[in-house]
Amino acid sequence: MASVALDADPADLVSMRGHVTALLAEFLDRKARTAAAHELPSEITETLRDFLLFGGKLLRPLLCVTGWHAAGSNGGLRPVLQVAASLEMFHAFALIHDDLMDDSATRRGRPTVHRVFTARHTGGHSERAAAHFGAGAAILIGDLALAWSDELLHTAGLAPRQLACVLPHLDAMRTEVMYGQYLDLLTAGRPTADVDAALTVVRYKTAKYTLERPLHLGAALAGADRTVLGACTDYALPLGEAYQLRDDLLGVFGSPAQTGKSALDDLRDAKATVLIALALQAASPAQADRLRALIGNPRLGEDGATDVA
Repeated sequence: MASVALDADPADLVSMRGHVTALLAEFLDRKARTAAAHELPSEITETLRDFLLFGGKLLRPLLCVTGWHAAGSNGGLRPVLQVAASLEMFHAFALIHDDLMDDSATRRGRPTVHRVFTARHTGGHSERAAAHFGAGAAILIGDLALAWSDELLHTAGLAPRQLACVLPHLDAMRTEVMYGQYLDLLTAGRPTADVDAALTVVRYKTAKYTLERPLHLGAALAGADRTVLGACTDYALPLGEAYQLRDDLLGVFGSPAQTGKSALDDLRDAKATVLIALALQAASPAQADRLRALIGNPRLGEDGATDVA
């Protein structure tokens, strides 16, 4: 496995990002060699490698290391980094499936996984058959990332006590993000002026998943008590909500070169964001009708987006 310098500073986030990336690269290299030895298709590990190693911020792994460091840095750094890598592998699963559910064309400035495999299957097949193949391949690759995230966790060399402390937080994170994703699906296409409902989606899909639980996982590895875990929550939830609110703004007003996706995606999908809820609250009846006519239109263009803005 990738080596970590004995004097590596967990507060050096650039260095920690490099170590997590190296762990993921080495893990995927081993999986690629195993696939080749069994004459299995190489494109699965190749696609997952491209998805994981290029363009991601590694925010959750870095927060996991930060939580461990903040709670006292008890134990070795190497197992913590592998747990952090398992979070990034889980995140790949979540994003691949999320992109498929939204039928997003790009992620991090590149074609999404289901679009990559749709394009692979285009020659000699109908458009519908190619899209069906792309969707199926993306589901399987996402499922594989989920399985491999478990493998990374369970081969991290954690003491039984550490694993027992970590698993409840990991189970909670997975449950919460699935409910958040379902709420996102449930409210998509139905723009609402209900800010509280939009904030509930933010809390479960982003604030808890992106910030609170990674901090909890890292802190639990260091043996954190309830007071420390509570402090992590008090810090993480408001910051996570702010992070998602900023992302919602970028989703409408940001440059695709900056965000890695079309500025029209959220509007075409009629995402029930806090931004849209506040706009509907502030709108006159005529303006609200116009907004509802534009938001959710799959053919919405730049002119329509300008009207929304």
